[in-house]
Amino acid sequence: MLDTRKIGTIRNNAEWCDAFCRAHGKPGEFNTDMWLNRHPVPRFYPNVGTLVEPCQRQLDLIDELVASRLPPGWAVKDSFCMLDLASRGFQVLFVAEWIYLPVSRIRNIPTSGKATRWEVVRSHDALSEWESAWSRAVGDVSEGRIFVPSLLENTKIAIVAGYRDSRIVAGAIANCSNNIVGWSNFFAPDSEVFDCAAASLATISGVFPSLPIVGYEQAYELRNAQALGFEALGPLRVWTFTASTA
Repeated sequence: MLDTRKIGTIRNNAEWCDAFCRAHGKPGEFNTDMWLNRHPVPRFYPNVGTLVEPCQRQLDLIDELVASRLPPGWAVKDSFCMLDLASRGFQVLFVAEWIYLPVSRIRNIPTSGKATRWEVVRSHDALSEWESAWSRAVGDVSEGRIFVPSLLENTKIAIVAGYRDSRIVAGAIANCSNNIVGWSNFFAPDSEVFDCAAASLATISGVFPSLPIVGYEQAYELRNAQALGFEALGPLRVWTFTASTA
């Protein structure tokens, strides 16, 4: 029997991918089995996210995208970690775990009281500063912006920032859909990851109160999330297309 929490988490993540791509003028489409985007999408985002366990329709749509000759490196988010796409020219990029934070645990998230001020990003200038801080944290050296100002106009999205001495040092993004809130793009100084993660979750909960918070993490970040009260719901896998289209 499928876990409804996991299904909701997967759908929320697909809704975020779609909202992000739409903000760039490249909308995706939802089918019963999967979300897909037939356009070249912003970096770090997939062209496919499965919504149910593997079926032939998913493979048929993936084959359509392969035949469409998208730019190299496009990705498939295998939400149930059950597809085998190696024979189609894909390689595994990473494996992670879906996570779920119940409302009852949000109230009990530990905080250190360190002097970081958290607030919602509302201006274009603040968003530009937020993205610069995010880029440094994740090592993104690309010059083109991906967090476009139109994201600030979407009432189902909240970009939050942690300030110290009037400078953004940490941040995260929340997206709300179907009574669940996604937590993504979190970054913070290495020495303050746990405290900033807790503060970002508390800030997000203030924007979208009384709703569970979900996402996915791997390795150290997964252990940190579990220490904050998140439950692991099962693995996902991201495949990237590496075969030649010549």
